[in-house]
Order: sequence, then C-alpha cells, then structure tokens
Amino acid sequence: MKKILSGNEALAYGALRAGVKVVSGYPGTPSTEAIATLLEMELPNTHVEWSTNEKVGFEVAAGAAYAGHRALATMKMSGLNVCYDSLIGIAYSGLQGGLVVFVADDPGVDAGMCEQDTRGFAVMSDMPMLEPGSLQEIYDMTVKAFDLSEEIGGPVFIRLVTNNSQSHGAVEIEERVAPKESAPMPPFDPAKYTKAGAKICMVQHQALLDRLDAAEKYISREGLNKLQLKGKGGLGIISVGITKGYVGEAFERLAAAGIDTSDISTLELAGTLPYAKADILAMLQHCSKILIAEELEPYVEKYCYLEAYKNKLDVQFIGKEDGTFRRIGQYEAMLVENAIRKALGLDQVKTSLENSPENIAAARPIGFCAGCPHRGTYVGMEKGFKACGLKKEQVFITGDIGCTILGSCPPYNILWTELAMGASIPLAQGVVHSNIPAPVFATLGDSTFFHAGMPGLANAIQHNADMTVVILDNGWTGMTGMQINPGTAQEFQKFDWKHMDIEAVVRGMGVKNLWVVDAYDVDAMAKATQEALNTKGLKVILSRRECAIQAGRHGLKKYNNVVVKSDKCVGCKKCIVDSGCAALELDGKKIKIDAAQCNGCTVCTYVCPTKALCVEE
Repeated sequence: MKKILSGNEALAYGALRAGVKVVSGYPGTPSTEAIATLLEMELPNTHVEWSTNEKVGFEVAAGAAYAGHRALATMKMSGLNVCYDSLIGIAYSGLQGGLVVFVADDPGVDAGMCEQDTRGFAVMSDMPMLEPGSLQEIYDMTVKAFDLSEEIGGPVFIRLVTNNSQSHGAVEIEERVAPKESAPMPPFDPAKYTKAGAKICMVQHQALLDRLDAAEKYISREGLNKLQLKGKGGLGIISVGITKGYVGEAFERLAAAGIDTSDISTLELAGTLPYAKADILAMLQHCSKILIAEELEPYVEKYCYLEAYKNKLDVQFIGKEDGTFRRIGQYEAMLVENAIRKALGLDQVKTSLENSPENIAAARPIGFCAGCPHRGTYVGMEKGFKACGLKKEQVFITGDIGCTILGSCPPYNILWTELAMGASIPLAQGVVHSNIPAPVFATLGDSTFFHAGMPGLANAIQHNADMTVVILDNGWTGMTGMQINPGTAQEFQKFDWKHMDIEAVVRGMGVKNLWVVDAYDVDAMAKATQEALNTKGLKVILSRRECAIQAGRHGLKKYNNVVVKSDKCVGCKKCIVDSGCAALELDGKKIKIDAAQCNGCTVCTYVCPTKALCVEE
C-alpha cells in the first residue's frame, strides 16, 4: 500500500518490515522522527525507547543484536561522535543479529551543530554505509540493510541528510514483520566479544575487513548500484545518496533547455563504502570525463583518482578537487546542472540575486518562544550580576546544547561558548583552573544534564571547583521537538518508564550548595545568583518551569493575566529589548501584548522601569 511519509518515517516503516526487535537512540534533528513515529504505534514484541544519550542507545541496540535479534540505533551526526567508542568495538567483533545504525547528516546546517560528513566514520570503521536518495529507496534500503547486516555478521550504517530525512512523499510499504518474542541463549565466545589480548584484536580486525568485502558482494548481487554506460569516451556522472535525485532533476532542466543528455553514462551508488570497485573501474575505462556528485567530503572522488592512477587511465575529473563543487553546503539541481554544462563546454545558468530567497525573505532572528522559562533564568542571572556590581561581560558563562544556547543570542548575549552535549561544566572547570579575574558559570538543560552533564558535575564535585552550575529544567528535550527524558514528569512518561528528579540526583551526588528556583520568578533567580557569587566552592542553581509549548498543549494556557497600563507606558521598549519576548510589540508609541502568545510568565514585568506592565488583579 502507498502511504505519505517523511524520509525518517519511511526508515521507521522499513525497520518494521525488516522485523526489528529493539529501537533506541537520542533525539537530534534531523533524525528525531524515526523513533518518534514508532513510539506512537502499538508494537507487540518490539521495544522502542529514547535513551539517555547516543552511546547508551547504541549499546542497547547492540545488546539485542548480540542476542540474535534485529535492532536499530538512531542519531544525528553529532551523536555518532558520542557513540563511536562502543561502535568501533562492535564493528570489530560483529554480531549474531542484524544491527543498523541510522545517522542523519546536515549539509547546509539547517539543524545546527557541525557540518559533519559521517561517511568518514564508515571509512574509519571499515563498515558498510547505505545512502538512499529517494523516499522509496529509504524504505527499501532499510529492509536491505538488516539483511546485509545479518549476511555479513556485522553492523551497517544507513545515512540520510536533512533534505531527504525531512521531505515527504508517497512510499509503497508492506505489512510489518513481527519479531520473535524471545531469543535463545547467545553463545559464550570471549574471543569474539572481548578485546583481551593483541591476537584477539587482530583476528577481529581481519574479520571486519572480510565483512566489508562480503558487503561489496552483497550490494553487487542485489543490484543496488545502478550502472548505465552510454557514449564511449564521453561524459559519465557518479552520484551517491541524495545527489542521485539532483542529477535526475538536472537532466530534466537540461532537456527543457534543449540539451541532449542521452549519451551521458551514469553510476548511481547505493553508498560510498564499500567502494563499488568493479562499477567505478568500468566507468573509468569507458568515459574520458567523470563528474562526481557527493555532498560534503570527496570520498568517492578521491577513490576515483586513486583507481585512475593505479590503472593508468587518462580521465578528467569534475568535482571538488578541481573547484567545481565546494566541501560545504547542500547541493541542488541547478548546481549539478551547471557542473554538467561545464563538463560539456556549455554556458552556465545564471540567476538574479535580486529575487533570491535570501534577499526577499523577512529577517527571522532566533530566540526563545513566548513564555519560555529560560528567558526568566537569564534575565534573573543578569539582575543578580548587577546586584553584585558586575556586568554580564565580567562573568564567564559557558553554554551547552539545546534551547539553553539561545542565551548567546540577542537580547541576552550572555553565553560565551557552545561545544558539545555536557561540555559546559568541564569547560568551566578549565576556565576556573586558569585563574581568570572573573566568576565562572556553566549552563545546561535538563536533557543535556542526563545525556552527558552528570560526569562533568561529578568531576566538579570531586575537585570542588569554585564555580556555579545553572541547570535550566523545562522538563522536556525541547529543541528537537519536546521528547521525554528521565526528568520529564511521571504523568508524561511512556509505558512503565520512570521519572528521575534532578534535584534528588544533584543532592545525591553530594552537592551541598543548591538553590531551587522558579524560572518565572526573576527576583528569586537574581537572589540565588547573588548568593552563589558570594559562596566559595561548587554551587548549583536548579531553575525549573515546564516548557511553555508543552504546558499549553496540556491545558496550562495562562499563568497570569499580564496587562499594559497605557498611562504608565512611555514606549521605551525596555521590555522588548531586555526580555526579547515575541508576545510584546510596539503599537504606535505604546507596548501591546499579543494575547495569543502571552502565557503570563511575568518576566516582562520585572524589566519594565515604569511598572506599566503588571499582573491584572
């Protein structure tokens, strides 16, 4: 049957068709919807979870595959960095069941973080990586990925990018294949599943290389690479992943312009690794020019150069090495069309920048949602600094991943750094040890705290670092779409999952100086900040209030009715400038509140110098 799906949903349905038993991972745009889709379904005998971080999620999936079941681990590109320590070990040892690792890259940086090409991890790990282009390919290749994993006895990557993981279209799907309820006792085999000794490790390494060769044979046997050789000595195009679609669109554009492309040879690769040695060599021997379309790093292109050199073939390559394409950003049809035109010696297509989307779109600065509790936290921190005679520029404050990092944007401009999940606390410790002439704060969200913040806090506790950690607890993994985490209230946990209270965790870890405040109470946050600044050693401020969007979704529409007293409003716009709240706007010379957005957080009332903004009694 046909179903309208996103790329992530197509992958989830493909896993169901493959008979997946365990699905685990951590939310991260652009990969999030794969697990989110499955959590909304009733799936007897299949376990689906949001794990505390990507390493844990991968290890949960690997354990299921170790026992002989099919399992899927999901993450964005940055999450692969987190789980790689365990992934490389599993790549070496192999598994009994099928294990697929879904990772979504973000060329063009639509979703934030590094513009990382995870194909490098496949090369470094000698692991197969399938790279579907279309939505139908995503579904079909996901099923094939589990088959491939079991055939070779090792894990397999599936790599999507933002443009196909988030696109929507019709996909032909089949009924779910239910996994078996339980597995027999797995074999006791330390030589396969441990790294106890050089001989074991080297034997495992050779087995890993053998599995990659086996993967190449599987891909060839199943016809996953599509080779079409046409005019001898002419142009050939090699594409991989989503660029296969861009090449097809470029051909359509060229045909519309009256340009004949019927003699162009094409090779559509199912993935970068294992390299399609026979098909690529056939292209090199057949074509005098080869255009290589691959986003980000030139992995296929460099392999082509090497093969041409080894086989003494005189081929002109058009790609990144000659400057046709760049190693940053997304591709699109016109970019590929111009590369083909260049290869054919034709004029390039030119566009007018005057009407480009970048020039005609309204500016959309990023910032907190109306009513976001993090706004009150940062406004309160700055107020506390001022009470101690400090400007915010005189306090070193590390930031972390998630909604909290928007404190680095106007109007707050309060955070100095953003590095990786949980890195704010260790970074701050290093700054403390450098003895700079300033107080040091670290900020992070609740989901980040559970993901990777706890080890950093444990380190700070052990070494009694003279710094303040601010945990901004809104109860949800917010920036990726409000997924649950261990700190989410019990009433919103799935199935029989359990809530963990951050306050109890922090106290249990041994923190003595702990303030728990309401994020909407700016004065309380300011007082806690003052007291922390005047206390030596490690301090933690837990600033709590539920995400405004989620609170609204389950009925908490309005905490207070904030109004504007026109006779007191002087139009100074300090409420807008200091709070940055999207619910405030200027109506002539007076401030107006957008009632549809305002949830009565009252943060604006703390910054209004004339008290024109107040809570209606």
